[in-house]
Amino acid sequence: MQGQVYVAMGSNLGDRDAHLAAGLAALRATAGVEVVAVSPLYETDPVGPPPQGPYLNGAIELATTLTPDALLERLLAIEVSQGRTRGPDRNAPRTLDLDLLLYGDRKLAGPDLEVPHPRLADRPFVLEPLCDLAPDLIHPTLGETIETLARKVRDPAAVRRQTSSSPL
Repeated sequence: MQGQVYVAMGSNLGDRDAHLAAGLAALRATAGVEVVAVSPLYETDPVGPPPQGPYLNGAIELATTLTPDALLERLLAIEVSQGRTRGPDRNAPRTLDLDLLLYGDRKLAGPDLEVPHPRLADRPFVLEPLCDLAPDLIHPTLGETIETLARKVRDPAAVRRQTSSSPL
């Protein structure tokens, strides 16, 4: 299995904890995927257009035999299973969002998948939970650790660690 595959998860519609837990359960039930670790959850301010409620965000470390494209296809299917609909606005509210962030040290730039995720270094709501899992991991194209990247965009007022929420 390929190690050090990281996925971001988020939800800001409906029962956010339940959507994240269902997404995690679906990943655990996927042939060729092993959930290695799950970060704590963070409540975060929405990025998209108002009105939107806050998100719960986290990160997952996987080991997998799936190709990056096959894993992306599975992530999208899991989103749909939780009622995710995609419209023209990329930052619309959602029941479940699963983004493939890193797939080992691979660098991919296709029409449907770009790895590392192109906005990873700009998103504190992704970097904070990822930092909980892999602070010393080197970003394959930027050459900096996840901790260094997180420090650059850290905003404790907008990304708040939750003590009571866990998708485990």
